[in-house]
Amino acid sequence: MKVLVLNGPNLGRLGTREPDVYGSTTHDDLVTLVGDTGRDLGLDVQVRQTDHEGELVGWLHEAADLGAAVVLNAGAWTHYSIAVRDAAAQLTGPLVELHISNVHRRESFRHHSVLSDIATAVMAGFGVDGYRLALEWLARRPS
Repeated sequence: MKVLVLNGPNLGRLGTREPDVYGSTTHDDLVTLVGDTGRDLGLDVQVRQTDHEGELVGWLHEAADLGAAVVLNAGAWTHYSIAVRDAAAQLTGPLVELHISNVHRRESFRHHSVLSDIATAVMAGFGVDGYRLALEWLARRPS
């Protein structure tokens, strides 16, 4: 199974950005964790991060065309980007919406997602371990 793990704005700063919220794992550490987990599970996984909304939209179009599964941490775009939502709505493979923190215990503007109603599954509050859990769930999911 092909899986694109797509990370949105500010996630490239993991490890230095609000470590009390997001932990001390860097984005490079996350790439290693996801790559190792994917190999162990027999998944073809690519991890990408962007601070540019149009680039994320393009990656979602690519995933739709490939029929790939997507683990999407859209960051702040989760809460307001109709462009990201519309691109994600075109996916034919499963979509896991992922948040490192429990967004429902944070500021009220983070409580709403424009993605949740189109996501196959939503994970929040598991830290970076949520990526491993999402990949394990995808690997066990019937085709």
